[in-house]
Amino acid sequence: MKIIICGAGQVGWQIARHLSGERNDVTVIDNKPELIRRATDSLDVQGVTGFASHPDVLDRAGARDADLIIAATYSDEVNMVTCQIAHSVFQVPRKIARLRSSAYLDAIYSDLYRTDHLPIDVVISPEREVAKAALQRLDAPSTFDVETFLGGRVHLLGIALDDDCPALNTPLRELNEIFSSLRAIVAGVRRDNRLFAPEAGDQLFAGDQIYIFSHADDVGRTLEIFGKPAQKQERVVIIGAGNVGLSVARALEGRQQRIRAKLIERDREVAEYAADQLERTIVLNGDGLSAELLEEASVPVADAVLAVTDDDKTNILAAIRAKQAGARMAITLINDPTLVPLMDVLDIDAYINPRATTVSTILRHIRHGRVRDIYSIGDAEAEVMEAQVLSTSPMAGRGIRDIEFPEGVLIGAVQRGDRIIKPSSDTRIEEGDIVLIFALTHDVPEVERLLQVSIDFF
Repeated sequence: MKIIICGAGQVGWQIARHLSGERNDVTVIDNKPELIRRATDSLDVQGVTGFASHPDVLDRAGARDADLIIAATYSDEVNMVTCQIAHSVFQVPRKIARLRSSAYLDAIYSDLYRTDHLPIDVVISPEREVAKAALQRLDAPSTFDVETFLGGRVHLLGIALDDDCPALNTPLRELNEIFSSLRAIVAGVRRDNRLFAPEAGDQLFAGDQIYIFSHADDVGRTLEIFGKPAQKQERVVIIGAGNVGLSVARALEGRQQRIRAKLIERDREVAEYAADQLERTIVLNGDGLSAELLEEASVPVADAVLAVTDDDKTNILAAIRAKQAGARMAITLINDPTLVPLMDVLDIDAYINPRATTVSTILRHIRHGRVRDIYSIGDAEAEVMEAQVLSTSPMAGRGIRDIEFPEGVLIGAVQRGDRIIKPSSDTRIEEGDIVLIFALTHDVPEVERLLQVSIDFF
């Protein structure tokens, strides 16, 4: 598969890493030579320096026989023009564009541009994806990470364990026996900033961050067992009325459950626009770091505060202020992955990583073969893969205990027909099963070999 990725920033680099690792022919375009050098030095990709929307640059990148182009530069206009040139001049069969502006997105999603005049097959909106992730955090407020798989029937929950967690200091094997009817499996543990896949004899300790696969019907019970009982979210304060904050506020207004939401925005013009777009949400114009304004927004009695401005430091400080003021929960948007280890130290309950969210979404849209879904955990520390087992796979027809998985790999759920199976070491994997696999990043190539992955982009 020949793929051109336009933009060698954080998102483009991660996409290139994933796709080049699957033995695709990947070329990366960026107008900054240092970003191209970073990509070609660290990845098995080719690099072209120049503007992705220029026909001669696309030609040098091999657009004449490319199968797929991903336009993920920082400019919406460049991404749209790139897709247009790729279609009109080079007849590239599949085109994906990352767009940020709500003006473009509203027009595209209303089908105004669904014609040959703007030939984009898939539009990715980081802001809308981040807003979706923020809403998922609100739905599971005691988690720091959450994602759904197997058609929403299995949830991945990220939980930070406190001193009062009932499951502490007990081998996972015994926990499984005690709660034998619980359809949940601990797939990953982060301890002392190191993520690993636990074994049956491992214990959990206070301060651990764990990733659990849980059947959708058992999420409430799973959270309770691991010391995180369900909480109602009735009062929500959002700091930042940009695309993300406005999308979250709109979604909250559309819910059947009555939620009292308030939105804080420093820029007066942006605040006025948000007030015009919303019906029930109270919009306050002012500094989200102001103690007086936080008091006016009822932050001390808020069930959750979402800090989603475009500045990481503002988000972190706003979340800290909110928690100190009395807010029950603080969620912050973090673009810089090096700041993530500070979240626990600063008592911030959950964070959203736009890069990981966008990368996962792009991969989800381009993988329509045996790999049905993929989710990147942390700063590309691990991946969750949802994939179908082929007849040629070394896994087919074997019990899990007999499959030679690397130490950093664990099967979290198996779908066989309409059934969701909680796997054990005796579970036999059959041809056609859909498996949910947790794998540390360096073990992903071995998982792909075991799956005999056949990736189809169309």
